[in-house]
Amino acid sequence: MTDALPLLVVVPIVLALAPVAVGRVRPNAGWIAGVAAAAAHLGLSASVLWTVLSAGRVSYAVGGYPPPFGIELVADGVSATLAVLVSVVTLGTVVYAHAAGPRSNAFYSELLILTAGLSGMVVTADLFNLYVFLEISGLATYALVATGRSPAAALAGLKYLLVGTIGASLYLLGVGYLYISTGTLNMADLAGLLPEVGYDSPVLLTGFGLLVVGLGVKTALFPLHTWQPDAYAESPTSVTAYISALVSTAAAYALFRVIYTVFTPAFDAAVPTALDVLVVLASVSVVAGSVLAVLQSDLKRMLAYSSVAQFGLVVAGFAVVNQTAALGGLVHLVGHGVMKAGLFVAVGGLATVAGGRTVDDLAGIADRAPIVSAAFAVLAFALVGVPPAVGFAGKWHIVLGAVEAGRWIVAGVAVVSTLLTLAYFARVLERLYFRDAPAAAGVAERPDAATAADTDAALTADGSGSGGAAAADDKPVAAVPPVPPQSPVVLVPPPGAAVVLGVFATDLIAVLEPVVEVSFQ
Repeated sequence: MTDALPLLVVVPIVLALAPVAVGRVRPNAGWIAGVAAAAAHLGLSASVLWTVLSAGRVSYAVGGYPPPFGIELVADGVSATLAVLVSVVTLGTVVYAHAAGPRSNAFYSELLILTAGLSGMVVTADLFNLYVFLEISGLATYALVATGRSPAAALAGLKYLLVGTIGASLYLLGVGYLYISTGTLNMADLAGLLPEVGYDSPVLLTGFGLLVVGLGVKTALFPLHTWQPDAYAESPTSVTAYISALVSTAAAYALFRVIYTVFTPAFDAAVPTALDVLVVLASVSVVAGSVLAVLQSDLKRMLAYSSVAQFGLVVAGFAVVNQTAALGGLVHLVGHGVMKAGLFVAVGGLATVAGGRTVDDLAGIADRAPIVSAAFAVLAFALVGVPPAVGFAGKWHIVLGAVEAGRWIVAGVAVVSTLLTLAYFARVLERLYFRDAPAAAGVAERPDAATAADTDAALTADGSGSGGAAAADDKPVAAVPPVPPQSPVVLVPPPGAAVVLGVFATDLIAVLEPVVEVSFQ
């Protein structure tokens, strides 16, 4: 179903109008349109994945104009898998937001626009078109972060917008350098023309550097990560779960395409220094992110810095330019999206019960919230890399590939990062299961009864309102009692998926491997 490729972008953009339109007839009914759009997107992405598994790589020429003159959309094992990930996380976020907030019609519209942008990023085969989707995603993310309805959230959104704009501008400059050298923007055409220009050309090297730095900002590699902790900490939990699972994931995937589809492994053979530098930067990101995560007391900030480390590990796997390491990076990319989305949802549930989201606030919470605590524990061990979870499969292949390629620095930082990840999660689990709850511990009566402020007010699950008073268009839907954020409905799927993906990691690798093999051929 090649026609489903453009619909992955078109459907969420068109249906993004539905929540606002429905809201004019029935306030707060935007979630219905959101569920319908997310379900439709899931059906489309599943059909694309099925087609890829059945017939192999598929492409679609937008407007009937073949590349390099037209824009090409491509689906292979990697992009189709990520498209399904986008769909699943979108649907889960819509369900969770209906319970925990935000519930405004505008929120669902912004979420669908972001879904369209991310979908475009994973299926486009054109560097400039990738920039367009990168900007769509950036603007939608800014709007979603700002739904936190606090000055800190607005500032975090503005910071993301400014830093993200700089990153996108650098990326666009890199695209310009490649276009000047080759006269094309199609990734496949670039792969064939770059060797003729010469990989050691100063123009190409400059273009490569700009592309990497620009996407490094979006991926939140250290020290380009400064937007991420504030954006994660100040936005509502439903927003944080979504962007942590997908936004940097799509950017890291774009970086994979630049390295393996555009420049190809031949670039590493011709100019090894370029990828050596990227290996070092990614390794620094792994260690720095892990250390900073250990130092945090706020759970959202802890998980934000954890993402800096995990994406550093993914990029390091890509930069090794080894089939095993590249596959490990892709597996960890998919697994991280699932695990991190679930962890933020679990943090939302814990914060609702505890009345705060610092490590000390969680003392003894496991007795009052056993399901959400168990979900957090399973996902934490999965991210550490405890088998059979998917976190182990990804890290194992990255380390194995790094050893095969003689990149001992990557293997070393992967081990150090694993130990540090265990350290900061162990601190949280110790509070959950081995500390007694304070005598005066308060319990939020409802998910929407908490405040949205950050350090100067109670830190809560959704951050979507103040004192439980939502905006006029953000009132709970009375006809359908909301599912509490600590319910199995929203908590069981992420840890279950993390374990299932790990158990069937061989099958996941079988889907992803042909893409990597083609790059090395």
